[in-house]
Amino acid sequence: MNKEQKRMCLANGRIMPMAGNDFRFTGSVFIENGKILAVGAHPLLDPDQEQAALAAALGLEAEIFGADTILLDCIGQSILPGFIDAHCHVGIGEEIFQYEGDDVNEMTDPLTPELRAIDGVNPEDEAFRDARRGGITALFVCPGSANVIGGTGAVLKTAGRVVEEMILREPAGLKAALGENPKTVYGEQKKLPSTRMGTAALLRQAFADAQTYQDKLRQGQKDAEKLPERDLGMENLLLVLEKKMPLRAHAHRADDIMTAIRIAREFDFDLVIEHCTDGHKIADILAEAGYPAVVGPSLVNRCKPEVKDKTFRTPGVLAAAGVRVALMTDHGVTPVEQLPLCAALAVKNGMEYESALRALTIDAARILGVEDRIGSLEPGKDADIVVWHGEPLSLTAEAVRVFINGRDVKDE
Repeated sequence: MNKEQKRMCLANGRIMPMAGNDFRFTGSVFIENGKILAVGAHPLLDPDQEQAALAAALGLEAEIFGADTILLDCIGQSILPGFIDAHCHVGIGEEIFQYEGDDVNEMTDPLTPELRAIDGVNPEDEAFRDARRGGITALFVCPGSANVIGGTGAVLKTAGRVVEEMILREPAGLKAALGENPKTVYGEQKKLPSTRMGTAALLRQAFADAQTYQDKLRQGQKDAEKLPERDLGMENLLLVLEKKMPLRAHAHRADDIMTAIRIAREFDFDLVIEHCTDGHKIADILAEAGYPAVVGPSLVNRCKPEVKDKTFRTPGVLAAAGVRVALMTDHGVTPVEQLPLCAALAVKNGMEYESALRALTIDAARILGVEDRIGSLEPGKDADIVVWHGEPLSLTAEAVRVFINGRDVKDE
């Protein structure tokens, strides 16, 4: 769909809207000005000869099918919302480079809440194209896990000339890390933290300092002389304390997951567990706590001790227990285009098919706080839609059309 084209009807597809009571039905999706105008179920119709019936099924006036409307017959194909990779490093960790292309970790200080992933994103990273070809239209890009607090991440669409054209939500979460990574990085430098205790202490102190900063800002509203100097890191920590964005806590082992929950409860902020490798061991606790999990990457070897119990069973066990689940590739750990394969392997290991698709669409959107824009095929949402040849989680499936804002961007 080029920039001049205002309307398009994707007709006769097997629609999986990820909204409403019907998981799958035959019908059509109508796009206007980059948004979804209508979604409707109907028997197979000839888009060229039965436009009045097609319009009626969509709840639209017949005149909507004017000369400027593209009709795309999707008979035998699946139509879904674009997939979402809920945790990756696309754009800041370019795989074809070594040092120059790696903007994932600022390994000079364990506390860098002032950093923003958007300031390191290169929209010309080949991985954005790979993502589109894999049916992925949005992703959460975040700093790495070398630091106890690494900076803020953003939800980006996978097409755009500059990052400003790609942003869906920014900031969308403050990255923190527990476990092996920060204690290894800074332990080797003979600096705090070199233990899990040190990591937790630094994280707690950062939020305690942010509470003090918050108090000083309140005092400064009454007395300008008490207003503190602007602190970009403290501002980001306050966004977490004020529940304007969650803490996204890298935690593989069950004990690290519990440490993240303990600190979230202490300071009363929203939390997302990243990786959650041992989540299947404490699924009931996570469900009771009410924190969502972004699970993965499971399509890798056991590269370090804390992932020794990784399994593709984890997302299914968590979802069955009532935990809201999304999936990740952690690109460049796993290539971003393999996200559907990760979901397929979760299904093979016990996750319900619908739950796996929700983890790639509406549940991921809800965890990322962008469900008002993407994640399901509903009127008013962005026309980020993928037309699949075959079942989308099949090894032989192909994303034949990939629309972002109603424009076919697969091969841009």
